[in-house]
Amino acid sequence: MTNNSQYRCPICQQALTLDNKSFRCANNHSFDQAKEGYVNLLPVQHKHSKDPGDNKEMVTARRTFLESGYYQPLRDRLIELKNQYIATGNILDAGCGEGYYTNAHKTDKHQVYGVDIAKNAVKIAAKKYQQCNFSVGSIAQLPFVDGFFDWLFSIYAPIKTEEFSRLLQNEGYLLTVTPGAKHLWELKQMIYQTPKYHNIEKQQLDGFELLKEENLNYEMNFEHGEQALTLLAMTPFAFKTSEQLTNALKQANDFKCQVDFMVRIYKKA
Repeated sequence: MTNNSQYRCPICQQALTLDNKSFRCANNHSFDQAKEGYVNLLPVQHKHSKDPGDNKEMVTARRTFLESGYYQPLRDRLIELKNQYIATGNILDAGCGEGYYTNAHKTDKHQVYGVDIAKNAVKIAAKKYQQCNFSVGSIAQLPFVDGFFDWLFSIYAPIKTEEFSRLLQNEGYLLTVTPGAKHLWELKQMIYQTPKYHNIEKQQLDGFELLKEENLNYEMNFEHGEQALTLLAMTPFAFKTSEQLTNALKQANDFKCQVDFMVRIYKKA
């Protein structure tokens, strides 16, 4: 973790400085750096539950799934797009989870930060990807100083335009990834009697100009049913799981399922 902190106190919004593994503001609010290297900037009074964000089971499933390479084409494309727009600068992964996409952006020319409300996920990310800077925080009130980032990306996370605009420097870029119309369609067909396509209408984000929109669609092939169960476990569909569905996936060798991503790039107006 870099010593030149760009974090902001979540209580009084003053800048935080790192002093002997504690982040402290002018009003003497203090946040200790965890042994894994991250800092928890989500005060208890800002939590809506005891353990907000994805639970430990979803975090573990997603880590296993992502490390199997099924979403590698998306990660590769995100880096290609970033390279088209910026060569140097500070990058934020807003809703970073276990850091799979965060770490892919780290180079000698970038300081990379990841923030997520799920402490379970951030702990894993910080321990594995020590060259990045991770924190626990709310996307609704991101714990960073104004105008620090050149590139901010959000993958399947809430899009908070005011906060994103505040954090981006003038003419900074925002990349979003949202579900395409037929994302995980074959899985949805197994869960719902009448599955519906995702809504892919263009998002008009106040204070941002849409520069580019593209669709990334490809088919995943799961040779064993357990691999498909890992996919299910990392999605919100897990809450709709029945024993019948679980058994069907276990036996579904050579199960094919498509992924469908909408990728959009915006520029701060």
